[in-house]
Amino acid sequence: MKKIIFTENAPAPIGPYNQAVLKNDTLYASGQIAINPQSGELITDNILDETKQVMQNIAAILEAANMTFDHIVKATIFIIDMNNFAAINSVYGSYFDEKTAPARETVQVACLPKNVNVEISIIAVR
Repeated sequence: MKKIIFTENAPAPIGPYNQAVLKNDTLYASGQIAINPQSGELITDNILDETKQVMQNIAAILEAANMTFDHIVKATIFIIDMNNFAAINSVYGSYFDEKTAPARETVQVACLPKNVNVEISIIAVR
């Protein structure tokens, strides 16, 4: 059976999906954007703060599943401007030990939900 993971410390789903699904020891988290879960407002003033909010949302989901960033085995980063890669990578990288960081791809896309600049999804394993 799969277990639905939900926390009020990450943005609530706005469609027919869940924040994350835990199947056995594997967590599949939906892509997170920079919505402040307390205010519901988007954080898009600058790419560093936007990426930090995304990572905080991921942290909340991991905590709800009794996991940490050390459990992440795969991440996907979607960005609308590859020129923001270095800034996004600096924030993202601060959450991991470089020697044990997860596998990852970064993809430039034409548009993201709510016209944000970055979205990140993860897979974590206990």
